[in-house]
Amino acid sequence: MALQELTYQDVAEHNTKKDLYVVIHDKIYDITKFVDEHPGGEEVLLDVAGQDSTEAFEDVGHSDEAREALEPLLVGTLKRNPGDPKPKTPLPGAVSPAANNSSAGLGVGLYAVVLLGGLAAFGAYQYLQQQQNQQA
Repeated sequence: MALQELTYQDVAEHNTKKDLYVVIHDKIYDITKFVDEHPGGEEVLLDVAGQDSTEAFEDVGHSDEAREALEPLLVGTLKRNPGDPKPKTPLPGAVSPAANNSSAGLGVGLYAVVLLGGLAAFGAYQYLQQQQNQQA
């Protein structure tokens, strides 16, 4: 299927559960078939139906799998007309802020500290028990 070039007005006409388009990074997706499957519920999709939902999509921090799931739903690109709102987030290819993955390592480090602390406590307990048995 050839990609269409649609305007904001064209996209805005697709704003119901049975006919739902969204714009993400100036690409238009027909997510009608996905409404019932969306993990966040249909309400969040209906809130951005027929609109540019780039900011909402990026704010949630969708996974790579979610981004790949969009590919077969692509129906066209957005044709911007004078007076149309400007995109609120950078387009793909533009420099975007790095993902904040620093907290991801904290979980593994925390488990390691707890595990090592538990082993040290067990060793100390065993040592004290052995010392107590020797004195008796």
